[in-house]
Amino acid sequence: MSLDPSADPRPSEPPPGEPLPADPLPAGADDGPGPRRSPRDDAPRRARRDADRFPRDPQVPGSTGGAVVWVAVALIVALLVAAGFWPAQMSSAAESAMQWVTTTGGWSLLLIPLCLIGLLLVLAVTRFGDIRLGPDDSRPEYPTFAWIAMLLGAVMGIGMVTYGVAEPVSHLVTPPHGLAEPGSREAVVDALRFTFLDWGLHAWAVFATFGLAIGYSTHRLGNKGLVSPILRPLIGRHADGPVGKAIDVLVILSTLFGTTTSLGLGAAQISQGMSRLTGLDLTTTGVQLVIIALVTVLFTASAMSGIGRGIRYLSQTTMVVAAALLLFVLATGPTSWLINLFLRSLGGYVGDFVEISLMLPTDGADVEWMQFWTYFMMAWWISWGAFVGIFLARISRGRTIRQFVLVVLGVPSLIFSAWFTVFGGSAMFMDLERGTGIGEAATENVNTAFFALLDELPLTGLTSVVAVVLVIMYFVTSADSNTYVLAVISSDGHLHPSRPLMGMWGVLTGATAAVLLYAGGLEALQTAVMLSAAPFIFVILALAVSLVMMLRRDPLVRNRERRTDEESRLSTS
Repeated sequence: MSLDPSADPRPSEPPPGEPLPADPLPAGADDGPGPRRSPRDDAPRRARRDADRFPRDPQVPGSTGGAVVWVAVALIVALLVAAGFWPAQMSSAAESAMQWVTTTGGWSLLLIPLCLIGLLLVLAVTRFGDIRLGPDDSRPEYPTFAWIAMLLGAVMGIGMVTYGVAEPVSHLVTPPHGLAEPGSREAVVDALRFTFLDWGLHAWAVFATFGLAIGYSTHRLGNKGLVSPILRPLIGRHADGPVGKAIDVLVILSTLFGTTTSLGLGAAQISQGMSRLTGLDLTTTGVQLVIIALVTVLFTASAMSGIGRGIRYLSQTTMVVAAALLLFVLATGPTSWLINLFLRSLGGYVGDFVEISLMLPTDGADVEWMQFWTYFMMAWWISWGAFVGIFLARISRGRTIRQFVLVVLGVPSLIFSAWFTVFGGSAMFMDLERGTGIGEAATENVNTAFFALLDELPLTGLTSVVAVVLVIMYFVTSADSNTYVLAVISSDGHLHPSRPLMGMWGVLTGATAAVLLYAGGLEALQTAVMLSAAPFIFVILALAVSLVMMLRRDPLVRNRERRTDEESRLSTS
């Protein structure tokens, strides 16, 4: 099914963008100092304002993407040159900026995702949940299994391997907020509760908000696949001017830095796995740069082949391999202990959800811990928001808002919770019962934890090969999705961008990951993510407000309100 916005995807009912009739001001109303205007004078002004913010005709892709792409490329190249030639100075400046961001605005990284969860659930359970991302008669383009596989594989695949063992077992050694004794059995449940916080509903609420807003704007209203048209209810015609272009540039930068963090983590995991398999020291920066170069070729070629072939089938294959590895560890590890741990940790997470969602640091050591874990994770998801949103919108045409919200929030959160319980829980069991020291090693280098767990299980050689292959597949899946999204944004929202443009963004993505890895390793990647996410917080807030404003004017909602009003009048007459 074509997703070209030039096709008319609007419902057969009056278009959602059609301005509502302006209500006349009451006689004698005064809206400010100066001469009073009559209701007759104000009506045309308000009608023009509504027409500007809610245009009847969709905003289709044009030829205005040139300025966006070249400004973004110039900024990226300038940053890469500065990081390559003056890495120490760039690192110091970035560290100072990150300290300021987290100490003054760190609370927003926790509060905003929590508010988004509430907003999405309200939309799902109310009348808005029946609205489709497309015309009223549209149906999903992809089967549900393929849809879930793509949204899982394209989003956080590499992180599942890098942090699947490392985060829970690190929390066992250094319990979050000092709530339990290090290495104690009480710390095991807390380790998973806070891991669920970092990888569960909060992350997917950010993704779902972007995906829902972009999907509604693109498939229901027929707009081009950009963030700036969605903000038109708030900024009016400025969405087509420098303000809108600046927002699109910010989306590109945030998306790029969010993805390069995954690529850096993936290169480190691949080199770690190859070292385990060959017995050679292949964990040097030089080897990791070579890995990035080779995989860049793979994911660029996959992105240029198109979503229907490349990303879809690769995502499904990756999901099957990941599920097989999960079941192997569950079967050969402490199975009963893991099931009990999962239920207990999930219950603790749900029962104390609001409390742990708003648990802020109390001292300098707590701030440092939050910077490495929760603040970084939330900033990572926010920086990925537009990338995942555009990709989710691309694959979610025809689904209702209710189905979209419940599946995108619920299914990945449960799957990721199970993944972290099986892998992280097995490592914690090994440390508690056998004294393997996986947690201590993970605190020194998070890239060693996953393969250290596999060393304690049967068929270590085979599972290590599978793990390396899985990382490569996740690497390619995430990066080719990112390449597609960057090409969409920089081509003024064309959902079928040109291959040369995707090729350019593939090369730039690999180059950015390589330079940041060379300049400062994982710390440089984390810092870049947090700084790029800071201004993006305001974008996601504006996006949520604009989405609600558009949904309230949807013809499906308006017609139901009319019918309700008519039934009310008939019942009282």
